[in-house]
Amino acid sequence: MAELLFVVARERPDLYEFLLRAFSDAPEVDVLLDRRLGERRRRHDPCGVERRREERRRNRNDDSVSGFGWTLVRC
Repeated sequence: MAELLFVVARERPDLYEFLLRAFSDAPEVDVLLDRRLGERRRRHDPCGVERRREERRRNRNDDSVSGFGWTLVRC
């Protein structure tokens, strides 16, 4: 299992290819192209009741991926 994971924005296939080549000999590093298309959760409950009181994701990297084109996750 990798110790570091690069997640590259899908709009940056050039960066993805570069990182794949750069870390091809490093088994402790994985490079992944971001496959998310958008928010999977529905914004509004059909019953009109918000069941979740707070965001459960501890470390959101969405802004980093879109802003810089990549983010680094320590596994």
